[in-house]
Amino acid sequence: MPIQVSVCGPRQCSKEEQRNALRLGELLAERGAVVICGGYSGVMEAVAAGARNAGGTVVGILSRADREGANPHLTISIPTGVGEARNTIIVNSGDAVIVIGGSWGTLSELALAMRKGHAPVVQLGGWQLNDQQGQPVAGIRHATSPEHALELTGLWP
Repeated sequence: MPIQVSVCGPRQCSKEEQRNALRLGELLAERGAVVICGGYSGVMEAVAAGARNAGGTVVGILSRADREGANPHLTISIPTGVGEARNTIIVNSGDAVIVIGGSWGTLSELALAMRKGHAPVVQLGGWQLNDQQGQPVAGIRHATSPEHALELTGLWP
């Protein structure tokens, strides 16, 4: 069974986040991983485009009960009709979770991934989360590039 990597990020993203997501999608496809994402625009569309351009498989877990607004780079789209509760499905589907950028929805996915506990959680850019002592939250692996993000998952030698 192929490795599945959940990639989370905002619908509205910066050019840098878009470039990082596109490159990450390419790298994941080159390694034979299935990309799981939210299936809409922004980081989700960029990672999907990168993976599809490199011959990969992309599964979009949609919040709506239909495919309206889904990005055109998805191999498979799954309309759930459960709104943001779909974030749990995205996170639970990955052998690792990589978060690019930050938004409230992305933060919820990061929190769900940390609560899940058994999959590596990698953050590339986005909001800095600190504990009550002002220290970075333990357990989140911080990447400096898409290549570094893959390395931090520990899924490939």
